[in-house]
This record gives sequence, C-alpha cells and structure tokens, in this order.
Amino acid sequence: MQQASRFRLVEERHIPEINSLARLFEHQKTGARILSMTNKDENKVFGITFRTPPRDNTGVAHILEHSVLCGSRRYRVKEPFVELLKSSVQTFLNAVTFPDKTSYPVASQNRQDLYNLMDVYLDAVFFPNISPEVFAQEGWHYELPSLEAPLKFKGVVYNEMKGAYSSPESLLAEYSQQSLYPEGTYGLDSGGIPEEILNLTYEDFVQFHKRYYHPSNSWIFFYGDDPEQERLDRVGEFLDQFAPLEVNSQVNIQPLTTLQKRVEKSYSASDERDPRCYLTINWLLPETSYPQLNLALRILDFILTGMPASPLRQRLIESGLGEDLAGVGLETDILQMYYSTGMKGVPPENLEQVESLIQETLQDLAINGIDPEIVQAAMSSVEFALRENNTGSFPRGLAVMFRALSTWLYDESPFPLLEFSDVLEQIKLRLEQGERVFENLLQEHFLDNPHRTVVLLKPDSEMERRILETENQRLEEARKKLDQKQVQELVESTLRFMRWQEEPDDPEELARIPRLTRADMEPKVRTVPRREQKMQGATLLLHPQPTSGIFYLDLGMDLHFLPQKYLSYVPLFGRALLEIGTFSQDYTALTTRIRQLTGGIVPVPFSHSVRGARESTCRLFLRGKSLPEKIPYMFKIFRDILTQVKLDNKERFRQMVLEEKSGLEQALVPAGHRVVGMRLKARYSEADWAQEHMSGVTYLLFLRHLLQNIENNWDQVLSHLEDIKTLLVHKGSLLVNITAEEEALDQGCKHLQDFLQELPLEEPSRQHWKWSCTPGNEALFIPARVNYVGRAVDLEAGAYRFHGSSLAATRFLRAGWLWDKIRVQGGAYGAFSSYDHFNNVMAFTSYRDPNITNTLQSFEGSGAYLASPDLDPDEVEKAVIGAIGEMDSYQLPDAKGFSSMICYLADITDEYRQNIRDEILGASVENFREFGQALNQALKKDRGVISILGGQSQIEKHKEELDLENSFRLL
Repeated sequence: MQQASRFRLVEERHIPEINSLARLFEHQKTGARILSMTNKDENKVFGITFRTPPRDNTGVAHILEHSVLCGSRRYRVKEPFVELLKSSVQTFLNAVTFPDKTSYPVASQNRQDLYNLMDVYLDAVFFPNISPEVFAQEGWHYELPSLEAPLKFKGVVYNEMKGAYSSPESLLAEYSQQSLYPEGTYGLDSGGIPEEILNLTYEDFVQFHKRYYHPSNSWIFFYGDDPEQERLDRVGEFLDQFAPLEVNSQVNIQPLTTLQKRVEKSYSASDERDPRCYLTINWLLPETSYPQLNLALRILDFILTGMPASPLRQRLIESGLGEDLAGVGLETDILQMYYSTGMKGVPPENLEQVESLIQETLQDLAINGIDPEIVQAAMSSVEFALRENNTGSFPRGLAVMFRALSTWLYDESPFPLLEFSDVLEQIKLRLEQGERVFENLLQEHFLDNPHRTVVLLKPDSEMERRILETENQRLEEARKKLDQKQVQELVESTLRFMRWQEEPDDPEELARIPRLTRADMEPKVRTVPRREQKMQGATLLLHPQPTSGIFYLDLGMDLHFLPQKYLSYVPLFGRALLEIGTFSQDYTALTTRIRQLTGGIVPVPFSHSVRGARESTCRLFLRGKSLPEKIPYMFKIFRDILTQVKLDNKERFRQMVLEEKSGLEQALVPAGHRVVGMRLKARYSEADWAQEHMSGVTYLLFLRHLLQNIENNWDQVLSHLEDIKTLLVHKGSLLVNITAEEEALDQGCKHLQDFLQELPLEEPSRQHWKWSCTPGNEALFIPARVNYVGRAVDLEAGAYRFHGSSLAATRFLRAGWLWDKIRVQGGAYGAFSSYDHFNNVMAFTSYRDPNITNTLQSFEGSGAYLASPDLDPDEVEKAVIGAIGEMDSYQLPDAKGFSSMICYLADITDEYRQNIRDEILGASVENFREFGQALNQALKKDRGVISILGGQSQIEKHKEELDLENSFRLL
C-alpha cells in the first residue's frame, strides 16, 4: 500500500530543543496516531502505548502488560520477551503500566535489532496468546501440588504487588493520589491491590485486551536516526490488518470540588515502641496540557523543595518534627496534575504541627514573597536540566516519548511540553516585569484551592499478622468449598500447569524469533579518547567529547588516606562539603550559589576492584557541570567547599544524618535484592566491603549509632570530620577528570591551575585496610510479605580461571534457568546472577520472592544446568549477542568520560577489554560447560554464604534448613 493512502500527515515541525524533525501521522484506516521524530541520535526508540483506564483495583492492566509478552500469533513460544533479552543488543526493553496507560517501549543502537524488537512487540500487543495458563502464571492461581500440600495463591503480579504494598513510601504515594480522585480514574490502583487481584477472572482479563488493545486506541512513537519510510512501512503492515473500532477509553476527569478530606491508613511495622508516621498534604491541580502553567509549576516545585535552601524543605527539616520530606511533589504525567508534600518519620504527637507548618510556610511565601535568589537558582537549574537533556542510561527518546504522551494521550498536541524555549522566556519576562509569578501560583492553586486532602500513614505492628490470617482464611474457605473430586482435579490441574511451565519450546518456533548473529557484532571494542597528565601533584584525565557545550568536572579524593574507621563517614562528609556551609556563606547561601552558577554538584562515594590487585580503588567524587562561561565560578565554588568548609554546624549535620538514614530505610523494600547482593559481595572483596560500609546495611547501622553520638559526644564527631578533611583535601589525594569539548578543556585546565594552588601540598600516609565481615549465613528481618534471597560463592573452590565467555554464561543463567525456576515457576518478580571476574565470585539474588528454600535450591542447580551435555549451541549464540550488547551499552558523553576514568583507576586497558570481547565472541558450548562445572563444584564444595531479607515469620519457618548464624531486625 502506498504511504499516501496508508497515512495522512497531520503536522510537521522542527523542534530545536531536541534537534528533531517531528512528523505527526494518522493511519487512515484505523485512526492510529504515529509520532515520528528524526534526528542524529543513534540510540533509536520505538514505543506503542494504549490508553487503559482501570475500572477496579484488580490490576488487570498490569497483568495484561506482563501477559501479552508471553507468546503471540507469529511467535508461538512461552516467553518471546525473554528470548529478546537473551539475544538482543537492546538499550531498553520493557513494558510499563501507568495509572491510565500501558506502554511498550524498546530502544537499540542497531537498526535491525530495533526492528526485530518492534516486530515482536507489535505481534505481542495485537495478537497475544493470552491463554488461561498465561493468566494463571502472570496474574494469579491456586496451587495445590498434592493432596497433603497446603493450598496457596501464586502469580508473578500478585507477588510483585505484595512487595509494593510492603513499602510505606509506595503506599503513601498511592493513597495520596487516590485521595484526590474519588470520582476519577486516578482513584484506582492500575497495578492492583493484592487482595483484589484475586477477584480478577480470566474472562474479564481477555475482555480488557479486546476493549483497549486496538490500533484505534494506540499512540505509536519513533525516534532516532533510522529512515522514516521504513518505520512507517513496518508499522503499517500491522495496522492494515484491522478495521476501525470505536473505543471508549476516556480518562474520567475528577471535578474540582470542596474536598477538604482527611484519610488515615496503616502500614506494617515491626513494633510501635518508637512509632513513626507519614503525612502528606495533597492538592488537585489543572490539566497538564497548559504548557506555561505546567512549566511554572515544575519550577515552583523546585523552589519549594528541590534544593537544601528551598524554603518549604528548609523549614520542615529544621523544625525537627520528622526525619525527612515525604510526597512525590508535582505529578505531571497524568491528565490532571497534583501536588503532594509532607514529612516522614514523624512522631504521632507532631502530625498536627507538620500540617500547620506546611500551610503557614506556603501562606508566608505567598504574602511576603519568595527570595529572588532562590527563584533565580530554581530557574537556572530547571533551564540547565531542560537544555542538557541528560537522561543518564535511560534513552533520551523514551524521555521524549513520555513527555509527549503527557498531552498527546489526552487528544492534545504532543508538542507543547517539548517546545519549552518560548514558554521559559515568557516566564522570565513576567518575572522581569515584576509579576509575582510563583507567589500567585501558590495563592491560586494551593491556598485558595478547596480540593485538598491530608493523608496520614501510621504504623501497625499487627497488620502483617492480620493480612496473613486473612489470606489463610480465604484459602481455607476456598478449600472447604471443594469436594474430594474437585480437590483431586485441582491437584491434577496444578501438576498439569507445572508441566506446561517446564515444557521446553519447540526449537522451530524459537528459531522464528528474529535476532542478530555474531557476524552482526562489531569485533572491536569502543574506545574513549583520554589524555593523562600531572598538574601540581594531582592526576588529571582529559576526555574530549561532543558535550553540546557543557563542561563536566569530577574531583576524586583518595579514600585510602583514611583509616577504615572513618569509611562510613564518607557519604556524610561529601554532603557536608556541599550542604553545611563555609566560613563566608551559610548553607542556604552556598547551595543557592551552586544552583545559580552550575548545573549542580553531587557527592559520589565510589569503590572498584583493581585488576590483579588485592587493594581496591576508593574515592569520594564531587561531580559538577557548568556552561563554559561559568567554569571559573564552578572552580571557585570547589575551592571554597574544600578549603573553607565549616563543619561545626551540629544541627545541620544531624539533619543530614536523619535524611540519609530515612533514605536507606525507605530503599530496603524496593531495592531489597541490592541490599542482599551488597551484603554477600562484601565478604569477598575490599571494594564491595567499602561500598557496603558507605551505602549498605553496615552504613545504616552506623547512622543509627551516629545519631546518638551527635547528641552525646558531638566534639568527638566533629573531630572525626575535621580529621577526614585534613586527610583527604590535598593535591596528592586528588584525581581530576574533565569531559568537555576541546576549547572548554583548554579553558578548564587554566582555571584548574589556579584552583590547585589553593590546596595543601602535604601528603599523609596511605592506609591499608584490614577488612572483614561477620562470617556465616544471615537473615535480616523487615515487615514485608515477600523475600529477597541471596547466595554467593567463590569460584576459586571450583578452580576456575576467568574467561570472557563466563560473562555470556552468566547472562544465559539469568535469562534462562533462573528466570524459569524462580520467576516463572516460583512466582517471584525477578532473579539475578552476577559474576565478578576481578574476584572470581558468583552472586545470586531474587526479588519480591514468595519462596526461600526453593529459590536456594534453584541457585544450587545453576552450575549443573550450565554443565549439562544437552546445552543448546543456539542458546550460547543468543547469550553471546546479549553479552556484547551489555558491553556496548549506550552512554552519553559525560558517562563516557566517567567510565574511561574508572577503567584508568581499575587498570582495565583497551587491550584487556578487547581480549574479553574476543573471548565472548568466540564462546562455545564447551566454554559454558567449563564454567558450569566450576560453578557446580564450588557450590558443592565451598557452599558459599547466604543472606536473606524478609519477614521474620517466613524466614524462621526455614531456620534450621538455612543454618543461620546471624539474624537481626532491620525495621
């Protein structure tokens, strides 16, 4: 079909903010909307989104998001998504359920790979194999493997949401949003409430797909340097197969009313001896499609809480009424925006004071005005972030897609929030003319806004027990309703379902999934230009990169000048440099100055093993960025914070400790697998041991103890901080890493000379740490309904010598054996394996896992699986492609400079990297088996070490089997 008759060009425009030519099309036959953005970005993106407003809390949109990727008309295998994970060089591959939409985005630097991903995804969403078995696996089902076994609920999404509902922060965000939309779409949880997921029927599940997954209800997006004609040809082949359909997927708007509602909820806590509550105040705001109001509210959000000197943040933190801020701030990704702010770690007796303080602060700012210096700092920060468009490892194209959908999904133009320059200039002009832009926003949309709620979240030490009792009661009632024949049928159904899960896919069907081959892989490693030199005793690394005029500066202080007793102070010392103030400026003035003159400066504690060495490289980096004309100002800021920092502000330091503690406690449930992984790896290397002391459980325990020391022995704490400054701040400790364009590099070096002259020359002795960890298996208790299970083993016990193929084999385990055993069959949300080839250590972790011993048995079987004589050479080929994709992960210029510096510090030469690449590309079945045999031998011989994070009652059921030597409660 000719494109002229297939698609109608609706609009075309150049968007300079993202250097793209944007063309908006409509598919003539179905009305499908296509936004095609062409530019020079090699990290190409495709995405298809459906508007999927929920009608209840059964999580049907979420379960369907998982399920459509479990086989389709053209690709009749159980997990095409996993096959893509194995064999693609993708830079992003996922699906996301939002409150009102479901998105299926992919990204790749390889054009053919992108089109392969797109082909599988389009077939998946339009023609999925959403069988009863898929619904049972991804949603929920009864499990009864024998007449003697207890009846259980099982399902991937069911367990995922049990994990989400174990996190107080997740609950707070969900309750705060729902409180504002009692009559609207956003008053429901599209992810699903665990107890209500069990009410979803297969028939309703299938009907949801029929209702919403149609081209007439689709928003399709392309971005990157691939040819537009080929994009349209490929997507058109799918769209042409459908007739138009009238789809009612409108998002229900919440009328603005006089709400003034208070909502009190509970979260599961271990005990209430020291009860800590959460509070948010929430306001419903206008629709997101007004570009100037949207941007002005984003700036106001930054003014209020985005900086240490932000007035609302400052008053709440300095009040001492709680530990840290709470609330999502401004939410702009849905039809009607809202704002949510408050505090967490609040004693019950302080809740009313927190509420009053928020209202009083906003009223004071609206009446008496916002400090112009704060406004300028916020304006500069938001503008810098918009123009830099630095999305880190997240593809820029995806950020553009989601920003466009913020208006496009609601039948508005996709362009207003992308074209920010004129809107920003209009706001600047209004400020220059003396208009009280942000004060008026506060008055109109906050203080005079009657659509307001207060959400209180209080601890409940009995909640976990009640939930478990309710679940068991529901299971008992379900079993009582079954006669003997029905029970036997359920057993047979469970066993039949398990056999279906374990049954391998037809090799011919697997071969139909499009993928690249080894021949498509670039044989040479990608390199980053780097120049090294010495300057006044400091080491300087220069990375010329096309940074769009931005100057990136990393200053790294060598932590091996510190005795190990100071290691856990390092993250706090880094924050103190930037947030506690200097002898000439208090912290409010200093942090405002940083935001006015730079794109931001952040502290980053860093550790990494060094090739062939026992001692690691550990540094505290201060990472800053600025425009070329602001380079001298940024160096002056660095000079002041390093040479004039005033560390004796006890109350400000205590506030930072509370914020750090609160942040770590908040991360335990959402990132439990990382916590467990860090605990395991700390047993085997100095680098991981150091990292655990600066960001793991050891750091959390240190912070809790430090809070007592601040109150009881502040002079000693201050003395330690002053020692750290003396030991770290000198030329011999410093590594300077600069990433910029050549002209800016030259300019930066000139200012660096002056900066270095201000630093001390003397160099203290380097310290050699005697690191060790508590031996034995451990359990860490938190109030959670799921577990995070980990095990690590030293492959020295298997006499393994590193070969690059092991990196591909590890990916193969992660996307094969572990996925099938722990996620598909076990019902956990995820499972991971990582091989540290510097220290010859293999680590396994699971995520939001209902099991413990079964998961450990799956870890135990990993080596034997790899060593199997039945290993398929085609699976090895896929793993090789995936490993090369991981090696070639997309990086923005600043990340390239930082990664090159890591290679320098860890002695990872280009020759070493090339050797690894050659060994990956040459990997064979025999290589995988050798690794598997060594892993199997190590798992049998060394046994390794186990770490488990989860609910105490669940873990203690298996206490004897686990051989736990250490256990303690974290929350």
